Amino acid sequence: MKRKFALLLTAALAVSCLAGCGNSVGNGNGGDVQTSSTVSETADKGKKENITLTFGTHQSGIPSCGVVQDLAAQFEEETGIKVDFQISPDAQWRDLLKVKLDSGEAPDIFCVDADPLSLYSRVRPDENCVDLTNEEWVDRMADYAKECVEYDGKIYAIRFAEPKLNFYNYNKKIFSDLGLEIPTTYEEFKTVCQTIQEAGIVPIYEATQSAWHQCVPLYGSGPYYEKLEPGLYEALNNNTKDIKDVAMMKTILEQMKEFAELGYYGEDYLSNTVDAAKDEIGTGRAAMYLAAPGFALQVEDQYPDMKDQIGIFLMPFGDNDVLANNASSAAYFINSKSENAEYALEFFRFLARPENLQYRQDNNPEEMGLCWPEITPSYPDEFNKYIDSLERGTIMQVGVKYIDPQFMDTGKDIEAMYTGAMTPEEVMENISRRRAEQAELQKDPAWE
Repeated sequence: MKRKFALLLTAALAVSCLAGCGNSVGNGNGGDVQTSSTVSETADKGKKENITLTFGTHQSGIPSCGVVQDLAAQFEEETGIKVDFQISPDAQWRDLLKVKLDSGEAPDIFCVDADPLSLYSRVRPDENCVDLTNEEWVDRMADYAKECVEYDGKIYAIRFAEPKLNFYNYNKKIFSDLGLEIPTTYEEFKTVCQTIQEAGIVPIYEATQSAWHQCVPLYGSGPYYEKLEPGLYEALNNNTKDIKDVAMMKTILEQMKEFAELGYYGEDYLSNTVDAAKDEIGTGRAAMYLAAPGFALQVEDQYPDMKDQIGIFLMPFGDNDVLANNASSAAYFINSKSENAEYALEFFRFLARPENLQYRQDNNPEEMGLCWPEITPSYPDEFNKYIDSLERGTIMQVGVKYIDPQFMDTGKDIEAMYTGAMTPEEVMENISRRRAEQAELQKDPAWE
């Protein structure tokens, strides 16, 4: 009788499990796919024990201050669901994620630098990502943020950072002690660097180990190229102009190479990392670093004596006078093939709560503003005034096709240019070749 009762109980539990687990998150391609508005119905009420979400990202995909991990710990305290962060080097993440997506082994949540031009080629959202369109928080994100994670009228990710703006962050005391003014032309920039170098200080800390960093002056000057050649972006996208023929791009590469040869990046710049920049600027060993305005607060956080001692100025390579607006940003996607998709949705909803958005901004010096209009930005008045005074345009990798997918490759080419293994002309040839290869893969009619 005991054995018969145990068998009946086992069968009843199996039926109950099938009834409770019959709905699952799909990829939006039809069949028995369930939308995100109902997916959480399968989640148990109260805390979920023994559930761990894997979160794959690159180093710069989440703030280095650890605020996302802090929020994940709060989420675990509230729900019992753990989040395991799997952080890869920036230079490896794109290729690694592609392999994982193709093999069906992608993490439950993955971070991608998302923009409208490369979103599909990078993650194929309709195949690999949970449709989040009906989530309550979607309407609260800024429109420019939604545009970067939208495909075929559906929203596939959550993101947080406002548009990225890159400036040379500089040590005001060093500039003041040496009688230096903010440079606005390339020749003025050279004079500033030479004066700083002669004072025994590294003029510019260049994080060459992070291949994307040396691309910022080249692609971040895109709006300036467009200003010099109105209609340039459209011509490049229609393939009526070859990118290797954009004269100012080659000029800026030549100027960057000259800076390296003159020693303005220091002796060991090829081994420099982004993570070490705060120390180099905070200790005064280097005078300038190319980064977003939030970098100043990061330095102040570690070096209180640097409070209000960092200013910003526009990249002056090529006599550039236009600020590049980069609406793309790191975005978090949920793997539609994940068995834990319903719990990942809970995590996204947790992150999108107003109090948690505010916590992210208050505890993250890397982001002075969020792409959530309900949260007030925290830029210093000095920065706001300077930024508002500048002409702005769309950064090249957001406005021109087949630039963003080759960002890391371009960075490696620039490093080769610094060492003398490549010329600026060869770097430009490679950029053009890779664009053509990408266009062929995408079957772009403009390249036929």
